[in-house]
Amino acid sequence: MSFFNRMMASIGIGSAQVDTLLEKQRYEPGETLRGVVKVKGGNVEQQVDTIYISVMTQYVKEVDDRKVYQSAEISKMRVAEPFRLQPGEAKEIPFAFALPLSTPLTVGRTPVWLKTGLDIKSAVDPTDDDKIEVVPNAGMRAVLDGISELGFRLRNADCEYAPRFGYGSFVQELEFVPVSGSYRGRLDELEVILSPQASSIDLFLQVDRRARGLGGLFAEAMDMDETNVRCSIDAGTLSRGPSAVAAAIDSVIRRYA
Repeated sequence: MSFFNRMMASIGIGSAQVDTLLEKQRYEPGETLRGVVKVKGGNVEQQVDTIYISVMTQYVKEVDDRKVYQSAEISKMRVAEPFRLQPGEAKEIPFAFALPLSTPLTVGRTPVWLKTGLDIKSAVDPTDDDKIEVVPNAGMRAVLDGISELGFRLRNADCEYAPRFGYGSFVQELEFVPVSGSYRGRLDELEVILSPQASSIDLFLQVDRRARGLGGLFAEAMDMDETNVRCSIDAGTLSRGPSAVAAAIDSVIRRYA
C-alpha cells in the first residue's frame, strides 16, 4: 500500500464508494423502509467504523430578518458493525427500519431524503443521498380528508423552525383556506400541525378569523384575530373515517370562528 494511495484516499480520491438502493420510493410515516447499502472498496484497504443512514429534511429559519433553509436530521440508524474493506472489494449490507412518525410529508417545498454515510478514520467520509416521497398514513389521510369535508383546501405547506413545541426544532405547518362550507367568509385560514402518536393524532390548530368592522380590523392588525388550540383525534374516531374526524375538528374550531 503506497503512501501516495493512502494520501489520496484520505482526501476522498480513490476511497471507498457507497450507494443505497431502496425497494421503493414512496413511504408513509411509521412504515418500514427496506433496502441494501452497496459498498465498493477504493485503491487502498480502509477501516470502516460504521455505516449509518439518516432521515433528513429541510426547514425555514429566520436569521437577521432573512429566511434561510437549514437541514435537519430526523433520525439516524446504524446499519453495520466495524469492518475492514479491501481494495476493490464489494459488499452489500441489507437494512430495515421504521420511518419515524414525525417525518414530514413531501408536500409544498418540503423534501425528505436518506443520507447514507461511511465513517472512515483519517479520510473524507463517502456519502450518498436518496430522495423519498412521504405520503399520509391512514390516520393522517382521515384527518386531511376530514378538513377537506369542512370546505378547506390546502394552500401551502412548509417546515418552519419552532423550538417552542419541544419535540424538535421544526414543525410542518399545513395552511388551509376555506373555499366552501360554513367557514367560508368567517375564517381567513386554518393552520394545522399534525403530530402522529402511537394510537392517535394530536393537532395544533391556528384559527385565523376574518376581520369584521373596525374592531375586527384592529384585532387583525394586532394579530388578536388568531387563536391557537390543541386537540387530539383518538384511534376510534380515526377508524370511523373522514366524516367522524370532520365532526370532531368542527366541534373545536366553531368556538373560535
